[in-house]
Amino acid sequence: MILTDIHCHMLPGVDDGAADVKESMAMLKKAYRDGVRRIIVTPHYRRGMFEPDPRKVLHRYEKVKEKAAQIGANGIELYLGCECHRYSGMAQDLRKGILPTLAESRYVLVEFSGIDPYSRIRAVIYELTSAGFVPIIAHVERCRCMAEHLDNVQDAIDLGAKIQVNAASMLGKHGRQLKRYCKKLMKHKMIDYIASDAHDLKVRPLLLRECADYVEKKWGRDTAKRIFVENPSEIIGKK
Repeated sequence: MILTDIHCHMLPGVDDGAADVKESMAMLKKAYRDGVRRIIVTPHYRRGMFEPDPRKVLHRYEKVKEKAAQIGANGIELYLGCECHRYSGMAQDLRKGILPTLAESRYVLVEFSGIDPYSRIRAVIYELTSAGFVPIIAHVERCRCMAEHLDNVQDAIDLGAKIQVNAASMLGKHGRQLKRYCKKLMKHKMIDYIASDAHDLKVRPLLLRECADYVEKKWGRDTAKRIFVENPSEIIGKK
C-alpha cells in the first residue's frame, strides 16, 4: 500500500521539526523506505510562537521538494501546507494567501489547544466552512473537550470538519488512554486521516507504515486504504 502523509514537520529550520536539510532528508528517506510517496509538509503557524517568514518557508520547500523527487527509484511528491493554530480571522488570511491551505486545496489543517472549550472549536469550524474551506482538526485526541465527549466529535463532523489523529497515538506511544480513544473513534468510523506528525527520527518519529499495518490487521485493508490512501489523495486532487 502506497501511503500519503498529510501532517509532518520535515521542512528544515522553520519550526520545531527538522533542524536542517540533513535531518529533513533523513526523514524523507525513512518515509520512502516505509512506502510513503506523497507528503504534505505542514510547518507550524502560531501567533507569538511560530510565525515563519512565508518567503523563507517557500524557499526551503522548493529546495527540499527538488531533493525529495530524487529519492529512490520514484521519488517523493512534496506539497506545501501548514498546521495553523486557531485564531479569529484565520479564514480571511487564508483567502488572502497569507496562510497556505493543504496542497493548494480547500482543506486546512487546524490545531487547537488541549484546553479549548468546544464552543471555540465550533466557532472556528463555522468560520472556515462558511468561507468555503474544509477544516481538518489536527490530532483531535489532544483536545480534551473532544476526548471526553464523543458527541462533540460527531457535531464537528456534521458541521463539515474532518478528523485527523496521530499514528503515535493510535499505536499507544502516548499511553493506553489515547489509544483506547483512537480505537473508539475507529469503531464509530469518525477518523478521516491518520498522519505521522513527525518532527524528527527519534523523539517524534515517522510511524505511518507501522500504523497502517496495525489498522489493516485490526480493521481490514479497505479501512486502511480509505484512511491512508484515498482520503489523503482527495486533498491533493482537489485544487
